Amino acid sequence: MKKEGLVIVISGPSGAGKGTICKELVKRKEDLTISVSATTRDPRKNEVEGKNYYFYSEKEFEEKINQNDFLEYAKVYGNYYGTPKSKVIEETENGKDLILEIDIQGALQIKESYSKGIFIFIMPPSMKELRNRITSRGTDSREVILKRMECAYHELNYAFKYDYVIINDDLEDAVKVVDSILIAEKHKAIRKKDIIEKLKEE
Repeated sequence: MKKEGLVIVISGPSGAGKGTICKELVKRKEDLTISVSATTRDPRKNEVEGKNYYFYSEKEFEEKINQNDFLEYAKVYGNYYGTPKSKVIEETENGKDLILEIDIQGALQIKESYSKGIFIFIMPPSMKELRNRITSRGTDSREVILKRMECAYHELNYAFKYDYVIINDDLEDAVKVVDSILIAEKHKAIRKKDIIEKLKEE
């Protein structure tokens, strides 16, 4: 009996370390992969269909919106971005666990439409450390850093909408905590329903 894969939604402020945690998990777990989003923007050089994005025309994307085929979507700077529901279902039915590293608005959209999701919020150990991480990148102006910090304070208000909150003080510890959550989630009674029913029939 093939086990259904998990859908893990990970959010948090810029600089909290979401992307690094996701990459580490995927490196270590064979059946875990990062979900591929869809977009209407043109492919960039070296981007591969189905690996970096699913590339749709605007008409195709809007048809899929009308068919309710997105767990979440948004229009950003004139282009659509979204998570195709049919692709997620296909992957999880094949036993794959999927990570969606996504902003809070998208995560809340998914929470409304996909009750099976596991929602994890990544937090920095302190706002001072968050500022240090953003500043040390050396890619943002002072104005952008201030804007990111302002957003981070606002985003903390949504932490209670998630199932789990992880403070990313140490990368190794944070990865282990997420891994332990996934192990525990696989043993929830609701995910063992088919096995329980089968035993009852014996």
